[in-house]
Amino acid sequence: MYLFFKRFFDLISSLVLFIIISPLFLLLWVLVRIKHGKPAFYKQIRSGKGMKSFTIIKFRSMTEEKDINGEYLPDEQRVTSFGKFLRSSSLDELPELLSIIKGDMSVIGPRPLPISYDDYYTEREKLRFNVRGGLIPPEVLYNNVQPTWDEQLEYEAYYGENISLKLDFQIIMAVFKGLLKRYKNDYGEYVRESLNVERKEMKK
Repeated sequence: MYLFFKRFFDLISSLVLFIIISPLFLLLWVLVRIKHGKPAFYKQIRSGKGMKSFTIIKFRSMTEEKDINGEYLPDEQRVTSFGKFLRSSSLDELPELLSIIKGDMSVIGPRPLPISYDDYYTEREKLRFNVRGGLIPPEVLYNNVQPTWDEQLEYEAYYGENISLKLDFQIIMAVFKGLLKRYKNDYGEYVRESLNVERKEMKK
């Protein structure tokens, strides 16, 4: 019953919010085009509920700069100061409202991760796929805005196993405190090794 209510809430809240922030959305689109060139959106295939893949959309926070061999420069070299602001404020994630409206995502849930990570989850961590991925991650409840992969995936597994109205309410209440801490800690500077790379190296 709660999952039905959750989907109803997701649809209505994301539609209303998208309408309200549409002027800001348009302004950010223009600024991203000016600062980073086109396209303004970053698209990537991610794994959602049941490990079903979908395309996530974000405002681009990096340039398209490449080296002499035509390969993209490391992320930390391509992230601009404006891109860091978008990340630390979470404004880069506003286009994900469209994924929520479509039904690929939820307002609250595990962060949708690249499909290249699918082979590196433990059986417990796969509990994160019991629910739709979300715009607001469970980690905000733990006041941990820069978690390790092990920490993040445990938070998400717990959420997938124990989803409830009470848990979602607690996460909503923790959101603003989490956003403030992300900004103060300069979350836009936060770069960590990809999960597949980190765990592949650990197996060596």
